[in-house]
Amino acid sequence: MKTAIFPGSFDPFTVGHFDVLKRALPLFDRIIIAVGDNQNKKTLFNSEQRKAMIAQAIRPFADTVTVLTYDTLTVELCRVYGAAFIIRGIRTVSDFDYENSIAQANVTFAPDVQTLFFPSRPEYSFISSSIVRDVLLHGGDVSALVPEGVTILNAQLCRFS
Repeated sequence: MKTAIFPGSFDPFTVGHFDVLKRALPLFDRIIIAVGDNQNKKTLFNSEQRKAMIAQAIRPFADTVTVLTYDTLTVELCRVYGAAFIIRGIRTVSDFDYENSIAQANVTFAPDVQTLFFPSRPEYSFISSSIVRDVLLHGGDVSALVPEGVTILNAQLCRFS
């Protein structure tokens, strides 16, 4: 069984993340979306809220895709679940530089785990979780920026008064 880990902070999960997931689905028997906390980022939603939002968005793929939270190295998570692949989306050249450095470090710790980069489709290249958070915090409509399930949960979770 080919298993991949799709790690990220996903604060929140965007249509860009969802597009990467859908494009990766035909390549794997199972994809695990791993919601983690990045010490360099201040999140708007806690990890359980992010997990719940993603769970709603991935319902159509529930037989192949699962979501969980984690607080370990991604390569350790790969070992636990027998995943030989890490999925990463790339929007910009700076994303590539950052992700490539991490992929190279991961090879040091787990030479059998490969990182696959999925370049963003042009229509999603401007969308980042940071932009979505900013729009949310200013009372804007994020329905075009997040999958349907995420929009529904955002309405329930966001009470910025």
